[in-house]
Amino acid sequence: MKHELPVLPYAQDALAQVLSERTLDFHYGKHERAYIDNLNKLIDGTEYADMPLEEIVRKSDGAVFNNAAQAWNHLFYFFALSPNASSEPFGELAEAISSQFGSFEAFKEKFEAAGVSLFGSGWVWLSADDSGKLLITQGKNAETPLTVEGLTPLLCFDVWEHAYYLDYQNRRAEYLHHMWDIVDWNVVSGRYEKR
Repeated sequence: MKHELPVLPYAQDALAQVLSERTLDFHYGKHERAYIDNLNKLIDGTEYADMPLEEIVRKSDGAVFNNAAQAWNHLFYFFALSPNASSEPFGELAEAISSQFGSFEAFKEKFEAAGVSLFGSGWVWLSADDSGKLLITQGKNAETPLTVEGLTPLLCFDVWEHAYYLDYQNRRAEYLHHMWDIVDWNVVSGRYEKR
């Protein structure tokens, strides 16, 4: 199975109020393409050759894991963004956020703080366990909650420098704060309801 770079559901300049067309061109068009291309080379002729991407992430290690997980993480990130994003979560997810964090604003502050405080490169995640409890976690490098039994990833912000440096330079906190303007809560709430 050859893995492909899917077409984004929005134009490369559609998120320009937060992420410039140049950033999307480099981040999705070049970085994500490289992870997918590298993965295809690494798995050719191996036990992973015909596996779906999620299964490769769960079963591999080393270079195969790094490229598969980064490919999956980036798709998960980019496909939860929208130029026509709703401003807040709704339904079951909104209730869970309010119940656990006190308010949506309090949740955002904790999520941003987790992203700012991650040393080096990686990801900040919102996941749900089997009971619906929400967890904010950090993942270094290619780490993903997809590999943790009983966790369903819901949302992630990429805190590798390539995700924001062209637009925000070293201002990671500013990048994280602006990301809420383009989160597609229809996608994220749907992930929570399907867990």
